[in-house]
Amino acid sequence: MRIPFSKMQGAGNDFVVLDETRTRYHLRPEHYRFLGDRRYGVGADQILTVRPATQPGVDFAYVIHNADGGEVEQCGNGARCFVRFVQEQGMTDKARIRVQVQHGIIELEALPDGLVTVDMGAPRLDPAALPFVADGLTQRLQGEAELWRLDLSAAGIGAPVEVALVSMGNPHAVLLVDDVMTAPVQAVGPAVQALPAFPNSVNVGFLQVLDRGHVRLRVYERGAGETLACGTGACAAVVAGIRLGLLDSPVQVDALGGTLRIAWQGGDAPVLMSGPATTVYHGEIDLPDHPWLPDVSKVPA
Repeated sequence: MRIPFSKMQGAGNDFVVLDETRTRYHLRPEHYRFLGDRRYGVGADQILTVRPATQPGVDFAYVIHNADGGEVEQCGNGARCFVRFVQEQGMTDKARIRVQVQHGIIELEALPDGLVTVDMGAPRLDPAALPFVADGLTQRLQGEAELWRLDLSAAGIGAPVEVALVSMGNPHAVLLVDDVMTAPVQAVGPAVQALPAFPNSVNVGFLQVLDRGHVRLRVYERGAGETLACGTGACAAVVAGIRLGLLDSPVQVDALGGTLRIAWQGGDAPVLMSGPATTVYHGEIDLPDHPWLPDVSKVPA
């Protein structure tokens, strides 16, 4: 099956974008893994699929798959690329559009300066919303936020970590660190994800506060590993930082791949994310009926 695609990126978070508004490709998880693979396929952190809306008053729907083939609930950087894609493909002439994602509706606006603002909706602050299983775990209060103590000794990490929990339609655990560049992201990220406390896994953010309006952030994502930027991770980190009493809205978030601007006024107010979205190239790919990828876990060290 030969299918067209667009390669896009937002702050270094890269995507394969597919148009299924006229034809459904009926792809399986192994197809998404093939598309996301950087050696055998196109290569991307996530694959975004544009589909027709199924609700009145909504412009489009879109589905998000991680590079491991699993479907996920939300992707902030992908949402910005989504806007650019439907505009550039002539699918809409609106600057502001409403889009269905897995757990609701988000509003997106393309700005005259080339940036895109996404209304990500209000954060969910109940740990059960992630979901999070708190059995046997302890917490302490800092500001308005709970910090949960996680034991990572099963992964060979001696010191426990404390995380603030935020759902932006997808789950996030945010750790405060002194320096994101020396933080043990590759060890602590998967160790936190593997804990029984996170039955659906979790995105793990490593947050360094520079001042009350400026932070640095690295995120170890579910199904993708560390990415150059994570839009929902930036939103979750700023929400956590504000609730911990460390930040004031708006906040500049410096990710490895670029800069995002996050605004949140607290409570049930929506989180607003602004940042870049760029088309890299368009192409076509022959997608095998039964794509095969090597199991790199079996490669000797």
